[in-house]
Amino acid sequence: MRNRRSFIQQATILSGLPVLSSFMRKDKNHSFTDFISRYSKIPTDVITTDEDFWHQVQQAFTVSATIVNLNNGGVSPAPKTVQDAMKRYYDFSNEAPSYFMWRVLDMGREPLREQLATIAGCLPEEIAINRNASEGLETIIFGLQLKAGDEVILCKQDYPNMINAWKQREKREGIRLKWVNLELPSEDENYIAAQYINAFSPATKVVHITHIINWNGQVLPVKKIAAAAHNKGIEVVVDGAHSFAHLNFSVSDLGADYFATSLHKWLYAPIGSGLLYVKKSKIKTLYPLFGTEGDPLKDDIRKFESLGTRPFFIEQAIAKAIEFYNLLGADRKLARLQYLKQYWISRINNVPGVIINTPNSPAWSGAIGNFAIKNKTPIEIDNYLFSKHKIHTVAIDWPGINGVRVTPNVYTTLPQLDKLVKAITAFAATA
Repeated sequence: MRNRRSFIQQATILSGLPVLSSFMRKDKNHSFTDFISRYSKIPTDVITTDEDFWHQVQQAFTVSATIVNLNNGGVSPAPKTVQDAMKRYYDFSNEAPSYFMWRVLDMGREPLREQLATIAGCLPEEIAINRNASEGLETIIFGLQLKAGDEVILCKQDYPNMINAWKQREKREGIRLKWVNLELPSEDENYIAAQYINAFSPATKVVHITHIINWNGQVLPVKKIAAAAHNKGIEVVVDGAHSFAHLNFSVSDLGADYFATSLHKWLYAPIGSGLLYVKKSKIKTLYPLFGTEGDPLKDDIRKFESLGTRPFFIEQAIAKAIEFYNLLGADRKLARLQYLKQYWISRINNVPGVIINTPNSPAWSGAIGNFAIKNKTPIEIDNYLFSKHKIHTVAIDWPGINGVRVTPNVYTTLPQLDKLVKAITAFAATA
């Protein structure tokens, strides 16, 4: 075995990544691929409720049988093929880290960039690979050339890391933050868009929009807001932490000048992987968060990847997540996620004391849902669900949104959601 490995390593050195790729693809994914292929001509609406199909999808994951994990909005487990690839790349890296990471695995970033760009619907030269949505968005927030008095529009329901980053720029440089406070849930596109558009002023330079509000799953009309912003010369930053590989859209068609996401959420990539999009014409004016060789204002997306030593084994395993995503199919995946969300919500919608904090229409929501119970705090509900039923959710106590977030995933079963419904109904009866 040692001689065989040495031979492969030497062949890799001589021939480059193709040999490495064939060596690293030792996962036995053929049976799952064959299974998926048998459903290739079956309409999405039929597959959405085919429990035999989704049972097989569940088997691609290694999720715990001891708890019902309904907090996939925080971070999703990766399929076994992705886990296995990451472990193989890790072992490979440790045979000679500085060589195999920097001179072999690093060669895989360009093909990976192209694959991610295909999903995102943009140019490969607009995609940088990093560690998470916060890193990508803070690269944008701290890299934009703003001065004292410049105004940024953001929302009370945005993610805390982004709010804190903007507040830091406000404190250090004197930019002005103007806040939108949305009344949610809402399926009124004009209402939501107007809250942002009416806040625009001659001093507004940037609008920060969260594509899916993580607290309750509300989808925002980014495209409409972005179009109005561009008409006034305002740049558009989009937080896509929960929308990428979840909703079906093109980043370039969305109207974003800047966009970032975590790939360990809805793409099911290894934990600690992310993507940054910068519109080609904007790259040369955005400073990188970390120092880069040469001119920091050069027109090269790779300047945003000067992160120092990082886990290449995580980065390269993203390719297996993309493979899984393509096998499953974006349309089938979204339809199933929306079905699961609607399944449990529709069964508690008329339970006395229960309040639904998520839009009903699939046009305005995906997998994420949020509910509350009158006279019960979010933490009380969350604690009850886990202590009594081993159902893992998350309590949300945020401006305008108070409840418990429930996020199923493609491996979630209907009996698990039935268990959730039964538990909510029982607890609501005690309120």
